[in-house]
Formats: sequence, C-alpha cells, structure tokens
Amino acid sequence: MIPATPVPAGATPAEETPRPAGGPEAAEPLLELDGLVKHFPVGGGLFGRSRAAVRAVDGVDLAVARRECLAVVGESGSGKTTLGRCAVRLYEPTAGRVLFAGRDLAELSAGELRRERRRFQMIFQDPYGSLNPRMRVGAAVEEPLAVHRLGDRAARRRRVAELLDTVGLGPDAAGRYPHEFSGGQRQRIGIARALATGPELVVADEPVSALDVSVRAQVVNLLARLQERLGLALVFIAHDLALVEHLADRVAVMYLGRIVEEAPRDALFARPAHPYTVSLLSAVPVPEPAAGRARIELEGEPPSPVDPPPGCPFHPRCPIARPRCAEETPPLAEVAPGRRAACFYPFEMAPPAPAGSPARGTIGPEAP
Repeated sequence: MIPATPVPAGATPAEETPRPAGGPEAAEPLLELDGLVKHFPVGGGLFGRSRAAVRAVDGVDLAVARRECLAVVGESGSGKTTLGRCAVRLYEPTAGRVLFAGRDLAELSAGELRRERRRFQMIFQDPYGSLNPRMRVGAAVEEPLAVHRLGDRAARRRRVAELLDTVGLGPDAAGRYPHEFSGGQRQRIGIARALATGPELVVADEPVSALDVSVRAQVVNLLARLQERLGLALVFIAHDLALVEHLADRVAVMYLGRIVEEAPRDALFARPAHPYTVSLLSAVPVPEPAAGRARIELEGEPPSPVDPPPGCPFHPRCPIARPRCAEETPPLAEVAPGRRAACFYPFEMAPPAPAGSPARGTIGPEAP
C-alpha cells in the first residue's frame, strides 16, 4: 500500500497516526508567509520594457497551523488566487519568503523542492480545465504517484481505487473520461488527485465557485470530512462567506493585495473589526433577514492594483475614512487577543444585524 503521507521506514501511515491533542492554535505553523510580495510587470514601454507592475500580493504575513482550515476571502481581484499559488510555489514570489515546516522553499534545490511537493497540493477552481480531457480519470489520479515514484503499478492502481471511493466515486470511474462526469463529480476527481500523494497541506482555490448551487454543499462537506479524517491543513480561498462560516477555523480578509483583517471565524462573524469586512458580511444572503439588516453598498470601484491609492488602500471607499487614512498606511496590528486588523479605527463601523451563527459542520444535504 502507498502511504497517505511521507513517513520514515517502519512508521505508521498518516491516516493511522494519532493526532496531537488540542486545536490548530496549539500547533506550530506548517505554512508561513513572511512579507510575501508578487508583482506582475505590465508592458508597454520602449522595446516592450515594463513600465509598471500589478501589485497582486503586496506584503502578506500569514501562518497556517497543522490541521487548521484558514479561509482567505475578498472580492475578485483582491489577490487571493495569487496568494494561494505563491504558497505552493506555482508562482515565484517577487519578494518575501514561503516557509513550509520551517524550511524556506526558495532555498531548496530542484530535487529537494520536488520531494517537498508531495507534502502540499492544490485544488483548482475549474474542475474541467484542470483535467486532461484525453486522459482517463484513473490515469489522471495516478499521475502524481508516478511522478513521485510512489509504489509499483499494482500499488498505484489500488491507491487510485481507494481515492475514488474516498471522494464518493466508484472504482469504475477510473476507466472513464472527464467529459463523462458532471461538474461536481469532476471536482471530486480533482480532490482525489490532490490527495494522491498524502499531502499535509491543501490549497483549495475557490473549489466550488464554478459549480451549481445544488452541489456546492456536497463538495464543501466532503472537504470538511476529509480534513478531519486525514488531519489536513487547508487553505480555503473563497468569496462566499456563507460557506466560509461553516468550514473555517480562522479567516483572513484580503483587499487590494493585502490582508486587512485576520481573526478566528466566530469572532470575525460576530464583530468584524475592519470596515471592509463589515461591508462583506452585510452582503451575505440570509433566509430570514433580521429586522433592520441592511446591505452596505460601497461607493466606487476597487482601485487599480497598478496604481494603488496612498495611505489605507480602502480609504477611497470607506464610509468612516478620515484625513489620516489618506496620508498613512495602517499596519496589520493586533486589535484584540488573537485578532489583527489594518485599520486606524477598528470596530467603529457597526456590524450588520446578526442572522444567526450556525456551528461548524455540514451544510445542506449530505453528500451521497
């Protein structure tokens, strides 16, 4: 059998290894982003030289503990996807460090980095575009095992059957092509492929945004069960705060390439500190809106990441902005125990009326 995670000779596979007691906050960070910067040059100058840069990620400090689910939220263009791709070294950072289990990935040799990649994987947003339409599902799921030379052919085939069963697809799915499956089933295939090498960290880049509403809950419930069963650290990138409320342990809110608030899930939903977070929460649809609950409509459009405004990047749209906000950039600092916000006036903007805070667990009908 192929172990679910890399283990020393004679050791117990990851699924059978007892997990340490205590929640994510008690563990050492598995992933650390230290001053992470990713700029994309914009051409148009003489001889095609870059004249400017898109500041997709602009100085992010973040940590993810073992077995923790960190949700990264924000509107389109905030830098969430770029952050996730830098975290797994699909993008090379412009500056800053990405540390995995205490090791700086930039300092690893090509061979060392290849071995480390077994330990962190990514689930992509488009479940069809991430699969080779000419490759059968079994071959697609087996490919990471072959690349990392895990087990012989028979062991890899057994592992593929096990993975397909784990994500709710029968072993017979291995002989079919991606186009024969629905969007939700294709995303389950993507999840199976991401789990093939037994990673310790999975970055899920908006894994349900391209799916029908009717199957989103099933895929999110599957991710929650797999994280608990396998002891995964999960970075869940999303813009749907209703899903985040059910899945995350901690939430980081991004705006224009920066983290503007970071807090435990319950604390953030109960009392957001940053005005941008307040506006996001006011837009979450609820089945029975509380009396007086009103959506906060921000004026204007998000500033260009090529030419961000001086001072606080949110101040042109902030309902409580003051002169200081246009002159100084607020640091991401502690505003309450275990909470950080990049705002000079945290907690001043009234949060939306509460609509209930369901406990973490399954949402909607259970996945079959």
